[in-house]
Amino acid sequence: MKIKKQSCARVANGSQLRARSRNSGPRRRGLRQIGYAMAAFAAVPAAAAELPLAMPVKAPVRVQAPVPQLYDWTGFYAGVHIGDAWGRSNWTEQPDKLSGSLNMFQRYDAFEGAGSWFGGAQVGYDYMLPNRVVIGGVTDFSAPSWRSINSISIGGISTFVSPILGQESLRETVLNMGTVRGRVGYAPGNWLFYATGGFAWAYDQLTVTQLDNSGTTDSPFLWRTGWVAGAGVEMPLAPGWTTGFEYLYTRYGSRTVGFANAGQTFLSDLSLQQLRLTLNYRPGSEQKPGNVAASWFAPAEDRFNVHGQTTFVWQSYPAIRSPYQGPNSLPARGQARDTADATLFAGIRLWQGAEVWLNPEVDQGHGIGDTHGVAGYTSGEAYKLGFSYPYARMQRAFLRQTVNLGGEAGKVDADINQFANTTTSNRLVLTVGKFGIVDIFDTNKYANSPKTDFLNWALINAGTFDYAGDAWGYTYGGAVEWYQDWWTLRGGVFDLSATPAGGNSPTSFGLDSTFDQFQMVGEVEGRYQLWGQPGKLKVTGFLSRGRAGAFQDAIILAQLTGQPADITAVRTYTSRPGVSLNLEQQVSETIGVFARAGWADGTIEPWDFTDIDKTVSAGVSLNGKQWGRPNDTIGIAGIVNNIAPVHQAFFNAGGLGILIGDGQLPNPGLEEIFETYYSYGFTEATKVTLDYQFINNPAYNTQRGPVNAFAIRLHTQF
Repeated sequence: MKIKKQSCARVANGSQLRARSRNSGPRRRGLRQIGYAMAAFAAVPAAAAELPLAMPVKAPVRVQAPVPQLYDWTGFYAGVHIGDAWGRSNWTEQPDKLSGSLNMFQRYDAFEGAGSWFGGAQVGYDYMLPNRVVIGGVTDFSAPSWRSINSISIGGISTFVSPILGQESLRETVLNMGTVRGRVGYAPGNWLFYATGGFAWAYDQLTVTQLDNSGTTDSPFLWRTGWVAGAGVEMPLAPGWTTGFEYLYTRYGSRTVGFANAGQTFLSDLSLQQLRLTLNYRPGSEQKPGNVAASWFAPAEDRFNVHGQTTFVWQSYPAIRSPYQGPNSLPARGQARDTADATLFAGIRLWQGAEVWLNPEVDQGHGIGDTHGVAGYTSGEAYKLGFSYPYARMQRAFLRQTVNLGGEAGKVDADINQFANTTTSNRLVLTVGKFGIVDIFDTNKYANSPKTDFLNWALINAGTFDYAGDAWGYTYGGAVEWYQDWWTLRGGVFDLSATPAGGNSPTSFGLDSTFDQFQMVGEVEGRYQLWGQPGKLKVTGFLSRGRAGAFQDAIILAQLTGQPADITAVRTYTSRPGVSLNLEQQVSETIGVFARAGWADGTIEPWDFTDIDKTVSAGVSLNGKQWGRPNDTIGIAGIVNNIAPVHQAFFNAGGLGILIGDGQLPNPGLEEIFETYYSYGFTEATKVTLDYQFINNPAYNTQRGPVNAFAIRLHTQF
């Protein structure tokens, strides 16, 4: 009802308006038209209210993708490189105007380790402009590989005929080389492409030999300087690390060299080309935006691992009693020598449990007596072959495969030649390639590394363990380790040196057949608890098969010929066995003891280690934690070495062994050695060591010595 009244009122009001409008003028008509328009506009929302409501629609918002952070090349870097070189040296002999050319390339021999390859280190700085142009500078040092049988690394030899002097040869080998360069490049994306150039130097040795004139030889040294230019590419490898390839062309000027002994003068030049693989560490780059994302291997993947070490040892002894001298005797006047090495340990994971490791190394120096004169030699940092200038070696290159077989799981921290791993107590470990046999066999927690604990050869391993190896102690082969709860079985087969007495190289491809001479090694290890403290007991055995001589045969031949006993004249294909016992026992958190005992067949000459047929050694290691120096260590040990009676008779007949041979041995005795050291740790990784050894009856000769050997060792690693 109320609604109807309102409706009627509206109608009435409308009638009144119409009546008024009829009586109004033009002004009223205009107002009326505006009112109609407003009424129509007001009716629109009312009509829309009867339709379904629609959700409001916003204009699409564009989300801009974040700009990817690219690698920042600004900063200092230091690293290493390895490469190969080739080139030519043109020469002219002045008096006769003879001329020729030397090919500086030498074929790589994997077993001998020789060739025209080289290794070295570099340090530099890069600065990247906003437009990603990179400018910088770098200086590097390179050490060629160990020399070939012709005493050549990067170098060559030329034979010619002089009309006056007859047949001659000219040989040149690069001893060391380096550059100081600028470089400029551009970094599109995360790669750096650059050009480089600057100053180059080389230190060479030239040798003239007059083959038809009593073999007169002269070997002067020569500095060469010149320029270098090249190009390269570099890319991120892992957080903090970059890798790349680099090509360099080096041109050295002509030099005139006089050979005083030969009475000749040669004019020669030299040009070299190099192809390098580089690895650089860039400190602080891990914190820069984008540098981790740009790397091939992110930290979580843990597929790339790099460690390094460097060790320097200076060792000397004062004058000793020495009634006579032999080819392998310690010099009577006393001597001081030093050795140095730097090693890179680079590894990559291939698949589950598989690791590949490469250990290029630069070595330099000599041991006292050129690593002769004592059967239990005084420094494991001195090799059988030494050189006064740094040289490169590929000491290890191997694949390791670990297969977990169950049992209690444990974590292994990343370390030298070791990725961080989770392993089980039951597992198989296969190692194949080039490595040291004593990396796996005859290891001992307290006496195993001349870089960190005892120096004497007969303490870091059993003196009778005549393990196969080149002059540096490495060889090719394979080993299997089977871990089960408290025990482990190990076995391996390895290539034996081409000749005994610590030859330069094991049997090479093409010479005899690979593993024609070989060694088999086996080991049983038991782990136990004694009074709540862990311990290990190992029994290690070896059998060498190859061409070696029997001492009795050499003695008989010497009696027939009246010449000194010559073992090389009586070598036949034969076997030499040996066995050793190895004990390590922790007494407390800071005290450990160890002992070894060994035997080897004393009727056959040893191959590669040293001249010991029987040995006993024992010692104690004290950690400095108990006097507030947890990074310090004190070591005290003793050794007794001996050889078989027929071995003694061989030396008395003038025979020479691997390390010893005084020309006679009329009064043989036990070789007795005492060693002690104090290792002072500046940090856990950086240490300086003072070492003392007393050697009674060196080389089993009671008429020689005793020897007091003092040493200082500096070692650091990362």
